Amino acid sequence: MVTISGDNPLPLRVSLSPFAARDPLGIDIPALRTALDTPAAKRTGPQEQLLAETCLFSTAADRPAFDRYKELSAALRETNNGKAWTMVTQAVEPLTVRVLPRGNWQDESGPVVLPATPSFLPGRLESTPEKRLTRLDLAQWIVSKKNPITPRAVMNRLWQQFFGTGLSAALDDLGSQGEPPSHPELLDWIASEFRDSGWDFKHMIKLFVTSATYRQSSVARPELHEIDPANRLLAFQNPRRLDAEFVRDNALFIAGTLNLEQIGGPSIKPYQPPGYYDALQFPTRDYVASTGAEQWRRGVYVHRQRTFLHPMLANFDAPPRDECAALRVVSNTPQQALTLLNDPTFVEAARLFANRLVKSDATDDDGRLDRAYQIAVARLPKDNERQSLKQFLDLQREYYGTNAEEAAKLLKIGDAPPTTGDPAELAAWTNVCRVILNSQEAITRY
Repeated sequence: MVTISGDNPLPLRVSLSPFAARDPLGIDIPALRTALDTPAAKRTGPQEQLLAETCLFSTAADRPAFDRYKELSAALRETNNGKAWTMVTQAVEPLTVRVLPRGNWQDESGPVVLPATPSFLPGRLESTPEKRLTRLDLAQWIVSKKNPITPRAVMNRLWQQFFGTGLSAALDDLGSQGEPPSHPELLDWIASEFRDSGWDFKHMIKLFVTSATYRQSSVARPELHEIDPANRLLAFQNPRRLDAEFVRDNALFIAGTLNLEQIGGPSIKPYQPPGYYDALQFPTRDYVASTGAEQWRRGVYVHRQRTFLHPMLANFDAPPRDECAALRVVSNTPQQALTLLNDPTFVEAARLFANRLVKSDATDDDGRLDRAYQIAVARLPKDNERQSLKQFLDLQREYYGTNAEEAAKLLKIGDAPPTTGDPAELAAWTNVCRVILNSQEAITRY
């Protein structure tokens, strides 16, 4: 069936063929006719392959092979058949650039200027009539020892990732209008170490996380509250909520389903409320969530629609990427708790987490709760937590024991195959896991 929409249809010519190929518009009919006319005993290898592929694509006689072919074809389309776009430029004479009197671009009476680095930054480079500076010179100046600004800025941002606040809290301005570093000598040292190690991020990350400062307890010290209320002197570790992408990653990791094998590639689309893109027009967009292992890839690969950030990311303060955001705003809102409780990604993670507990070697409720807390928050439950969750578990068992349809509905949420076992027991533990994933400790970095 061919459907043509529009108020002013134009004359169209439609061609049909009983044969199909990898590329529907690239089928080689003459080659196919030649292969068919050739006796079977005299056909070449390529001819046999052409006939086999044509039979598969045209009839789908081998359904598993045909389904696998469609998966591979989709992957090839996503990666442009393994080809990457490149930009080819042609060398031309550089433009003549002048100082513009009073900013008037039509006034060409100003003196000619040549490329140079900013005069207010260290290690200034200037062009000469004999040697005009190029972009390579700029790149070499950015990482040269005469310019300490690059490693200082990079290490200040890396410090913020591991300690909550940069040595200079103004991440996007290390200049005179920013904040002076709380530990200037330390910032200079780690910047020098980063540069002298060959710009080795792994070396610096290992240096940070093995330091005594990083490994401190995150319990605040009351006696220092008035002296250092913001903990800029790092008397203890700074607890802070995970970034939006990491909140999702952490839940998937706890559930045992985070896909760490696929690195790079096209974006993925998590579950999203239907109709969220209804306000988008020209053209109308249909959101189709990713399936299989694609659904459980890391949050860094989540598709971002301009002005329509994914609801989960928006609720956890992810920037929309319309502009650069060096430092994210961190809020605490009811929408976040509702997201952790009801978003299909987290409900699916909870049921997979529950299945992981039920299938573990822990045979009683106390053992499973111990295992759940050790996996989710790296500690054992407190007595009041254990008592409260056991009471909640009993209530859920009673409810799902008499509401089998509700248990089946809960265990089907998400793209993961339904878990096997007693539905009432799995549904009850799923809701217990939803509570644990909704706890403050599950989304906070201590």
